[in-house]
Amino acid sequence: MERKRFSIRTLVWLLVLLTVTPPWIFAQDQGTEARFKQEELDALLAPIALYPDDLLSQILMASTYPLEIVQADRWVKANQNLKGDSLAAALENQGWDPSVKSLVNFPQVLEMMSEKLDWTEKLGDAFLASEKDVMDTVQKLRFKAEEAGNLKSTEQQKVIVQEKVIVIEPAQPQVIYVPTYNPAVVYGTWWWPAYPPPPPFFPLPPRPVLYGGLAFGAGVAMGAAWGYAWGRCNWGRGNVNVNINQNININNSINRNNYARQLPAGGQGNWQHDASHRRGVPYRDQAAGQKYNKGSSGEAVRSREAYRGRGDQGGQALQQGRGTAGGSGQQASQQRAGGASQQASQQRAGGAGQQASQQRVAGAGQQASQQRTGGTSQQTSRQKASGAGQAGQQRRDNAFSGIGNGKQTQNYSNRGSTSRSGGSTGSGAGAGSTSSGSRGGGSSSGGARGGGGQR
Repeated sequence: MERKRFSIRTLVWLLVLLTVTPPWIFAQDQGTEARFKQEELDALLAPIALYPDDLLSQILMASTYPLEIVQADRWVKANQNLKGDSLAAALENQGWDPSVKSLVNFPQVLEMMSEKLDWTEKLGDAFLASEKDVMDTVQKLRFKAEEAGNLKSTEQQKVIVQEKVIVIEPAQPQVIYVPTYNPAVVYGTWWWPAYPPPPPFFPLPPRPVLYGGLAFGAGVAMGAAWGYAWGRCNWGRGNVNVNINQNININNSINRNNYARQLPAGGQGNWQHDASHRRGVPYRDQAAGQKYNKGSSGEAVRSREAYRGRGDQGGQALQQGRGTAGGSGQQASQQRAGGASQQASQQRAGGAGQQASQQRVAGAGQQASQQRTGGTSQQTSRQKASGAGQAGQQRRDNAFSGIGNGKQTQNYSNRGSTSRSGGSTGSGAGAGSTSSGSRGGGSSSGGARGGGGQR
């Protein structure tokens, strides 16, 4: 009996403890669990840890917006002819985050992130979970590559080795070289057998220049898209800083004042994730979802389907990108083709929708007139005959609206002949009116044709 009382008392105290415990304690535990293991971070960051600092910071920020990465990649492929001022103007009309826009300057990197979505999304999750863990892991990998003799200053880049930090900068400020290397080799013997790094993201470029374990192809000149490259690696604090006034001379089409109003601290200071550019893509865990006011919802599921290529949101973004390309011949061609297609569709379906609508209105008017006047059967017969004549006239007018569909056109013609032959006698008029009333009163076939007119 005493043991039973002790169990009940213990249970009561546990319930009281759970009730009074602040919920943020549990949220803190969830946040701790959300952090990646070091072996995961090493393998995840190995393919990009040796990239120049400026490019690396843009990749880290943009990885938190995977759907916009896919949209930008498709847009770039559809607008390869845009250069200079035309590209600058078209980019300003896109609603992507500036970090995503900056990667348009590196289409190969953008395509890689779009195709390797699982890796991109995981990188973004790790960066959101702990910027410092990510930045510290990059430095750890750089020192291992330097110790292995595979990270040195070259004609393409400057490697500045400090006490606790290795900085990688372009040798020429206006040109950035993206190195190609094997993550399983460049850092020496890999130290996590259970977590091997992914294979090289890029094949060797044509006629590569080799320095140790790194290969360099052609450099990438700083184009209009690089005007949105506002991120800088802050190795001392283990985060990324943003300054909207960076690269201000590269692109004068950017409305930086507008971005200053949208970004925290006027666009200068520590980078902060903008959940609006997440576009409904779900976060990795509940703690991150609560932090950014985004949970796993129906919108998130639909967005996941879209950015993985099974929905149409990416296609809509591609179409939007084409529309912003300026007065090109392709745009004019699309407008002419779209107008012709829309006109043909309206001609085919509009007749049926107009017929059903007019019949419903006419039928309602006849019914109200009968109720108000309360006339005789002969008067009702004349009204039905008139309604049948009107319906027949409507069918004659719309017989050619479905000229692309021979069977439907023939049906309209037969119905018009029946109405004309039945209009000579009172009994025939009544039959015609009955047929018209059933069609005008909302039959399923007539309703379907009317709905198609709207499409």
